[in-house]
Amino acid sequence: MWKRHLFLALSLAAGIHLFAQVTLEECVTSAQDNYPLIRKYDLLNRTKEVNLANINKSWLPQINIYGQGTVQNETPSFPESLAGIISQTGTSIFGLNEWQYKIGADISQNIWDGGASKTERKIERAEDAERQAALDVQLYAIRERVEALFFGVLLMEEQIKQTRNMQALLQNNLDKLQTMYENGTALQSDVDMVEAQCLTTAQQLIQAESTARSYRKVLELFTGKSLAGQELVRPDASMPQYLLPDRPELKHFAARLQANEARNASITASTMPRIGLFAQAYYGYPGFNYFESMVNRDLSFNILAGVKVSWNIGAFYTKKNNRQLLRLSSNNIAVERDVFLFNTKMQTRLQLDRIDELKAIMKENDRIVELRANVRKAAESQLDNGVIDAIDLLAKLTDERQARLNASYHEIQLLQSIYQLKYTLNQ
Repeated sequence: MWKRHLFLALSLAAGIHLFAQVTLEECVTSAQDNYPLIRKYDLLNRTKEVNLANINKSWLPQINIYGQGTVQNETPSFPESLAGIISQTGTSIFGLNEWQYKIGADISQNIWDGGASKTERKIERAEDAERQAALDVQLYAIRERVEALFFGVLLMEEQIKQTRNMQALLQNNLDKLQTMYENGTALQSDVDMVEAQCLTTAQQLIQAESTARSYRKVLELFTGKSLAGQELVRPDASMPQYLLPDRPELKHFAARLQANEARNASITASTMPRIGLFAQAYYGYPGFNYFESMVNRDLSFNILAGVKVSWNIGAFYTKKNNRQLLRLSSNNIAVERDVFLFNTKMQTRLQLDRIDELKAIMKENDRIVELRANVRKAAESQLDNGVIDAIDLLAKLTDERQARLNASYHEIQLLQSIYQLKYTLNQ
């Protein structure tokens, strides 16, 4: 039974340990999900749907309701001679009244718009893809900032680790010197010197811990999650599988070119004729039957319907120039893309050289640390025998600490350089 309880306790401890670890990819994903800009994706989608709905509604009948009243100084009437002849029959003809009024509606219905609505839908979708791609570029930049903070925490925590190791060594030698001083084999100045170095190292530890906490707090703001008591896991040092960039900027360039192609189709649509049905209906005076309105001046209901063909010939005047402007815009986008690719290629080369440099430097790190540790141990032995003083010992301790720091820094710097390369390539 006790074995089962022990197994459960170990399993629970392991689970807690695993839960307390945070990876770089988790931080990047959380930061992108937490960044306020992420809400714009939903806003862009909703904007696109509204715009498409408005374009589709252009095919609905267009109705204009109006009411009007006018007065004019001249109106159509019969010549006096003709009016006199007609009046002899007992019929009075007054002509149209100067006061005229009506209330009605004009109705129109598109039958063919030359492909304008189709190209408008195409343009809207292309511009939405362009806006989405631009948003992807902005969110991608969050990754670089989060990675810089993540590796900054790793560097500071490594410095904290090495500083604590240095504290332990200094305290150990301080205890020895105090014993030697009490036995009359060491000077008070030696004890004071090592103690001062202990205090200085304690100050350095406070500064490193404060900086690490500050980095963690900023990282928490980005991710929207608490990182207290959680270990940041060093990512793997695998190199990118290929060196071709797949950045969101390239998709943004492609989306901009697609939007220009869609706009090019709208130029063709603007030169096509439009065909539609129309109807006019009103109740008022005068009606379409002017002779009847001249005689009795009564209100009447009137309706007119037909087919209308319109063709804006003026669109042909600017067609060539508009197409040239789009070509120039597309050429400008292509130049921006080529500049981006050139800069990315150059940056990739520099980052590869930096990675090779760090790998070459790191080959001797272990040997340097080993040698510095041997020298420090020899110095401690010499101090026990009174051969060297505290100044020489502190120099050897400092050299070993610096060697260990350099070795740790190089490892983290190599990881950071690899991930900077992955950021450049989006891998």
